[in-house]
Amino acid sequence: MRLHDWSGFAALAALPLALVALASGHVVSSAAWLGGAIALGAVTRYWSVTRPGPMPHLLRWTLAVPRGNLSPSHLARILEPRPGERILEIGPGTGIYSLPVATALAPGGTLDVLDVQLAMLAEVTSRARAAGVTNVAPTHGDARALPYPDRTFDAAYLVGVLGEIPDEAAALRELRRVLRPGGRLVVGEVAFDPDFVRFGVLERRADAAAFTFDRKLGGVLSYLGRFRPT
Repeated sequence: MRLHDWSGFAALAALPLALVALASGHVVSSAAWLGGAIALGAVTRYWSVTRPGPMPHLLRWTLAVPRGNLSPSHLARILEPRPGERILEIGPGTGIYSLPVATALAPGGTLDVLDVQLAMLAEVTSRARAAGVTNVAPTHGDARALPYPDRTFDAAYLVGVLGEIPDEAAALRELRRVLRPGGRLVVGEVAFDPDFVRFGVLERRADAAAFTFDRKLGGVLSYLGRFRPT
């Protein structure tokens, strides 16, 4: 696992210990546990920024956590997938978004899913096969050098993934390259993810990659933002 996975789980474990100590009347112990949780949280954030990397397949179970503003239905509202389109998903995880988006593209459309981890791609294709979804096309690759020709896709999206990419600027430039004129890019982020990218930061990086902000769902701590090629 990544270093910030270990420190993040340690921070989460320290919080209930702080509450238990407080409930037992041990104020000093509670403050110590809380301070440890805060310190571990800061370390987790530092390591996530300085040593970004994809979520290990071992931690795929964390993707089952309720997603609130980042639910598949919210993604569909802002992505607006249409039958016959070709859409790209970067970092599909276990296919939480892949299957409903691919279903919305039928008939005639295709969802390309790209991941640096073969185990994640195998998980998505297995789930798609079990659900009878036949228009998911997996590709093993790196978001910093997408293996697709220019202007290939009508839309692209990545949810909780951008901060895991070592060079976010390169990934955004590549997404701009493979989108067709008038295409759509949707980026989703949630603050409890140590790889969280603040919306203001995303706006600046998207602008530098020749994207224009279009619309947004959600707030400061959980959002889906849509951009279009400038």
